[in-house]
Amino acid sequence: MGPHVYALLMYTHAFVGKRVKAAVVGANGYAGMTLVHLLARHPEVELTQLTSRSFAGQPYSAVFPLLDLEGTFSTEPKPDGLDVVFSCLPHNVGAGKAGRWLAAGARVVDMSADFRLKDVRQYPTWYKQEHPAPELLAKAVVGIPELHERELKDAQLIAVPGCYSTASILALAPAVAAGLVGSDIVVDAKSGVSGAGRSLGMGVHFSEVNESLGAYAIAGHRHLPELTQELEALTSNALRVTFVPHLVPMTRGILATCYFDLKGSLADLQAAYKKFYDGQPFTKVLGQSPTTKLASHSNLCLVNVAAQGQKAVVTAALDNLVKGASGQGVECFNVAFGFDRTTGLEAVIQWP
Repeated sequence: MGPHVYALLMYTHAFVGKRVKAAVVGANGYAGMTLVHLLARHPEVELTQLTSRSFAGQPYSAVFPLLDLEGTFSTEPKPDGLDVVFSCLPHNVGAGKAGRWLAAGARVVDMSADFRLKDVRQYPTWYKQEHPAPELLAKAVVGIPELHERELKDAQLIAVPGCYSTASILALAPAVAAGLVGSDIVVDAKSGVSGAGRSLGMGVHFSEVNESLGAYAIAGHRHLPELTQELEALTSNALRVTFVPHLVPMTRGILATCYFDLKGSLADLQAAYKKFYDGQPFTKVLGQSPTTKLASHSNLCLVNVAAQGQKAVVTAALDNLVKGASGQGVECFNVAFGFDRTTGLEAVIQWP
């Protein structure tokens, strides 16, 4: 047995018979709320701290009336004694705090974009400021278990990717890895309104989005660089990706439809997807194009592989708050702490 495996076994053994002490920072947003619902029923987790600036001093029941959670929201977590911090803070906010949590001995699962991009030079372009903690970027593992399960087992800092990028990466990874993409890639993606978060804004006002469908961020969406980064890691070729998101008047769900010229046959492409996702508990290849409702409230990503002549058409559907965010965060947590990947993720999430 090598020292690396031995260390991992010893670390996993440390949690046998006791529950992992966890905090959720920013627990009143959609991602935070979904995390709390998942972790509250996780058999290996003890939720010890929930933070929220807007609900500070109020009981947990003010946000979670149906959960049997006792405690009061604080503004900042106390990291001493914590095993893991789930950070649901806005972009550019949690990065400056993560170092302190790590130094206190907690592992960090970050739900924002603060650690997704490996190239520090991209943050001013996509997030309008220099990175607050560039020294931590090399430590971060992108939280896609289908691609990075091995690295996640030792990760101290996990960067859960965005909802659009998760759907698009899982839709395209097998084709890219198998060398079956023969052209530029076009991704047409559509999301429910909860993907914009819980904060008020004209762009997600009911009267603005109801009975309406529109594209946005046409000049470039911030999930595009993480999508390109993860796909290019699977090939020696540079990729050109056009990504256009759309807002759909529904609460939750993402459908990504991906187009590219096909190298080889449709049978080759379908075989590549079947092999790539063989044994994966949450990414399923279907014989029909999936709908968002099929994946809704679950940690599933449902993929269909088809073609029109030599133009491949791959669709992927997932729930933007579960597999596209908090469910994938818990899945990564399970891998990092040596639990079964499906633990705490079998039942559906009802809110929002």
